[in-house]
Amino acid sequence: MSLPRNVKPPVFNEITGAIRALAMDAVQQANSGHPGAPLGMAEIAEVLWRRHLKHNPANPRWADRDRFVLSNGHGSMLLYALLHLTGYDLPIEEIKRFRQLHSRTPGHPEYGYAPGVETTTGPLGQGVTNAVGMALAEKVLAAEFNRPGHEVVDHRTWVFLGDGCLMEGISHEACSLAGTWGLGKLTAFYDDNDISIDGHVSGWFTDDTPKRFEAYGWQVIRDVQGHDPAAIEAAIEQAKANTTQPTLICCKTVIGAGSPNKQGSHDVHGAPLGAAEIAATREHIGWNHAPFEIPADVYAAWNARDKGAAGEAEWNARFAAYHAAHPELAAEFERRMAGELPADWNAHVEAVLAKVIDKAETIATRKASQNSIEAYAPVLPELIGGSADLAGSNLTLWSGAKGVSRETGGNYVYYGVREFGMAAIANGLSLHGGLIPYTATFLMFSEYARNALRMAALMKLRQVFVFTHDSIGLGEDGPTHQPVEQIATLRLIPGMDVWRPCDTVESAVAWAHAIERRNGPSSLCFSRQNLPFQARSAQQVADIRRGGYVLSEAAGGEPKAVILATGSEVALAVAAQKALAEEGIPVRVVSLPSTNVFDRQDAAYKAAVLPTGVPRVAVEAGVTDYWRKYVGAVDSAQGVVIGIDRFGESAPAGELFKHFGITAEAVAGAVRQVLAR
Repeated sequence: MSLPRNVKPPVFNEITGAIRALAMDAVQQANSGHPGAPLGMAEIAEVLWRRHLKHNPANPRWADRDRFVLSNGHGSMLLYALLHLTGYDLPIEEIKRFRQLHSRTPGHPEYGYAPGVETTTGPLGQGVTNAVGMALAEKVLAAEFNRPGHEVVDHRTWVFLGDGCLMEGISHEACSLAGTWGLGKLTAFYDDNDISIDGHVSGWFTDDTPKRFEAYGWQVIRDVQGHDPAAIEAAIEQAKANTTQPTLICCKTVIGAGSPNKQGSHDVHGAPLGAAEIAATREHIGWNHAPFEIPADVYAAWNARDKGAAGEAEWNARFAAYHAAHPELAAEFERRMAGELPADWNAHVEAVLAKVIDKAETIATRKASQNSIEAYAPVLPELIGGSADLAGSNLTLWSGAKGVSRETGGNYVYYGVREFGMAAIANGLSLHGGLIPYTATFLMFSEYARNALRMAALMKLRQVFVFTHDSIGLGEDGPTHQPVEQIATLRLIPGMDVWRPCDTVESAVAWAHAIERRNGPSSLCFSRQNLPFQARSAQQVADIRRGGYVLSEAAGGEPKAVILATGSEVALAVAAQKALAEEGIPVRVVSLPSTNVFDRQDAAYKAAVLPTGVPRVAVEAGVTDYWRKYVGAVDSAQGVVIGIDRFGESAPAGELFKHFGITAEAVAGAVRQVLAR
């Protein structure tokens, strides 16, 4: 098959041949995968990884390594081949087990499996967005820690991306911000091969990509021959010379280059080449070796361990000099990159809680959230916040907030109206290390960011998502802004901890728990309207961290029923309890600020909070089905759920709660109902 669009053909050799052979053999053995990108980007990868990428395969977590992101993650065998060849702990046996159960080489690159994989990619557009976050992290940390003569934070972020990444809207959100921030150490290679799974993209992707990126403020290097090492080398040097703009290198390539009968076609995009075409490819590229066989001299040519060790040793010497000159900064940098909290963190949290309890304020939990940030942020310089154009409504600014700009670092990011981009950039901030990001928008608009929230959970990232205006309680903005099903669906994301606090104390605990959590993200959902302070014992305050606890015990004997509630509805539960007590009906009120955390508690604790055989009523201003696991099936004689299974209306909050029957009177009536069954 001829080469399209006047693309200069590759000059095949055994160095790039190793990439092509490993990719086509692994995909063939798995009978599944995407060989087109690895074959088509082999020369770009060889120039970058052998000549420019700063990394140490023996220490994939070296703090000042370059970050490499394969945004077109379907081409995962390209990354696995590079990691294997350069000397990472990814043996040939794992290449042979590509896409197999429990292998370290899953179908798309997954963070935490193979060493050297910096982020999970596959959902197109998110990889380049993560990379923007990584480059922003480098900029912020460099501004904070570097001192004259001591450049301890000085690395680059490199991205491979394809047409699909650029079609996804999230790439617009992130790349626009990258230009605004002047991320001069970010370089993206656009694999411009004119092909996606459905065929030639000219029928659905006719953007002038170079002009688009120039409009964002990027340096754009056009029409680079992507199979010509000299042209690639010149483009990289030009990118590195520009320290004030991110760079897009537009590489004209042929998908599947080297496959004589399928190159340039969508047939090579997402399916094995087949035995006959692999044999033809071997002959065409001059690769005369058995499947998965790499000659010793090829391994030697690729091996980056010596160069990487020397680079890290040189940095270690510079860091030692930095440590001698600035010992406190050096110790802080080491703490931050290790992900450790300050030594006095627990004592600080206890002091914050004591003040919150002493104030006993009745305020909106979004304000309680801001107070928590104000209390915790001064001792957590790693905390970096941001909002999607709603800082004044989400209340995520604090007195020490400093906006990130092109000229400076900072600890607060104004993302603009870019919820998806914001969440995925923050994933990149978290992945980089040294920072704990929090981002904010209205709970309703978590929908825009949903896949980035899922990716944060999939990668077990230390991330805090702040969602305010958490129910019909936001009122007059109406159903377009009133979340009904969002809290329930967030709770269903594996690994996501969702908190919906009822007052200032639960808000402060939720924030502390989210900051401390190192193995996954947290979503904190806060009210627009004021919520009353709830009095508690010291034990009850401690039990908030267990996700659910007895907030108010039944007066006058064992409870005849249990009311479960979260957030703004806890006050309704307490009011209903009081009304029922006056009728001689003792009822227990259980606050469940985080059902996810509560569900992880041991059976004995859960049974102590929710005793078996006692009828239950749950109340939350959202969809009711989620609560059936706590109160029983719809036709159960044991339980009733009060909520809203339709979209809201535009009206003041108080009227809406009455209109939809989410009131203390309704809760009390539901208790009477279950007791009468």
